[in-house]
Amino acid sequence: MKEELAELLRQGLQSYCSANGADRPADLEVQIERGRGSDHGDYASNLAMRLAKPFGERPRDLAQAFVEGMPTHPHVAKVEVAGPGFINFFLTQDAAAAVIARIHHEGQNFGRRQRNDAERILLEFVSANPTGPLHVGHGRGAAFGAALGNLLEAAGQSVHREYYVNDAGRQMHILTASVLVRYLEHRGETIPFPVNGYRGDYIHTIARDLEAKQGERYRISASELLADLPADANAGGDKERYIDALIHRAREQLGETRYNEVRLAAVQAITADIAEDLAAFGVHYDRWFSEAQLVETGAVDRALARLREAGALYEAEGAEWFRSSEYGDEKDRVVRRADGQATYFASDIAYHLDKFERGFQRAIDVFGADHHGYMARVRASLAAFDHDTSRLIFRLVQFAILYRGQERLQMSTRSGEFVTLRALREEVGNDAARFFYVMRRPEQHLDFDLDLAKSQSNDNPVYYVQYAHARICSVLGQMQERGQVHDLERGLAHVNTLDADHEQALINELGRYPELIDSAADTHEPHQLAQYLRELAGAFHTYYNAHTFLVEDDQLRDARLALITATRQVIRNGLAILGVSAPEAM
Repeated sequence: MKEELAELLRQGLQSYCSANGADRPADLEVQIERGRGSDHGDYASNLAMRLAKPFGERPRDLAQAFVEGMPTHPHVAKVEVAGPGFINFFLTQDAAAAVIARIHHEGQNFGRRQRNDAERILLEFVSANPTGPLHVGHGRGAAFGAALGNLLEAAGQSVHREYYVNDAGRQMHILTASVLVRYLEHRGETIPFPVNGYRGDYIHTIARDLEAKQGERYRISASELLADLPADANAGGDKERYIDALIHRAREQLGETRYNEVRLAAVQAITADIAEDLAAFGVHYDRWFSEAQLVETGAVDRALARLREAGALYEAEGAEWFRSSEYGDEKDRVVRRADGQATYFASDIAYHLDKFERGFQRAIDVFGADHHGYMARVRASLAAFDHDTSRLIFRLVQFAILYRGQERLQMSTRSGEFVTLRALREEVGNDAARFFYVMRRPEQHLDFDLDLAKSQSNDNPVYYVQYAHARICSVLGQMQERGQVHDLERGLAHVNTLDADHEQALINELGRYPELIDSAADTHEPHQLAQYLRELAGAFHTYYNAHTFLVEDDQLRDARLALITATRQVIRNGLAILGVSAPEAM
């Protein structure tokens, strides 16, 4: 309805411009908002106040001119000019009834848009390093990113979902060393585990699988591996220096071929586990993009060469630096270390350049909140390539903190003491996890209340919404048991008789849904949808407790059933976007 009212206003504006020889402002967005109460109409616009100064008119006079120039509409009862120049629209009761008919007609497509100006959007989310299983912190980024992608598609955009696999660089070498040490332990070697290594049972699992498939192929003696290494942190040394020396020695002893076999086995095992975990969580990708492939194909070197040719790189302290401070960053950044190795940032430069060279019009990066400082440097790299940096959007997601009772659970992948996303799903279920993760703005802190997520009470928001859906299904089941039949056409023909306050409140909530989808998609805020579903469920539960649906009056019964089945459809549609099921019984 908002778009229809906006079109009425555009025609009123055009009528004014034609009559007064005025030019319509370029790129003008006609804004329509929900009214602030029955006295202020169902919808309102401040268009006249925005255009009063450029047109040299009093806002109220301009508003009246717009109203007089608008054509009539069958669902608009009246239009009033109010206050300093607001244009208030009052809808007919038939307009509200039309919402119910539209829901039944469009079904699962209600709230979804088709648009001619759809953008091709690359949405990158999660992208956790393949150094261990996903923990509950990663789960929030997964739920947010998946819901955001669904929202954008519902709003008519074209979305490509991507996971960037950081399978190159130092962390992968630390992972390789960790797996090798465990492998050697299983082959009977006595070897201290590095303080800076990756711990956890999953490292043992990878090592055992390597042993089962390759036997002695990677066997080297502990004495050869440890000879003349510097002291580790637990022996008074430096853990970083020790792990780097251990990696260097492992590469020497194994040779590059065997060393890379161990590295690839570890990376592939963890990446496959992440993919399986996300798929079970209902999160899917169009592409898993490999950082190692960027390096191997020369994409990183080509990106740096372009920056070098543009004069955006310089050498200092034996390393190569990007002049990112000249493009909005707080300081310059190293892109190639003194040892000749490209940095993670260099790979990210190449990756983001590749995103736009593939023809995407917009890129959305969903990062953890600890990546806040990364935004300016990535934008700086795009600016150096003369790309429009406004086409790159960042959404930062705070890691969720999980509590079991009063105990806060740790999530360190290096120590191995963390709660995995898989364990959380098994305990509370996908539905509760997906809904809880998106209940708040992504940048807001989230304490995940494990006990609440498992409870079957109205205090549990996902249960509250799903229970509304199940209740409607229960009503329909009772109808069948009584031998009654729902005549939908008769119900739709009489929905204008649903004038009780609870009925009108529920109808108004249903009418908000398409607008809510557009708003949540435009602002990249799935929590708006979660909040809306709670409010819609609340309106239904109130209606359910106040009225009897299966009355003897056929027309009234069918009208009420048309209303609640429309409600069921909208709940289904909204939950599907969030990746949550709509059970028929609870």
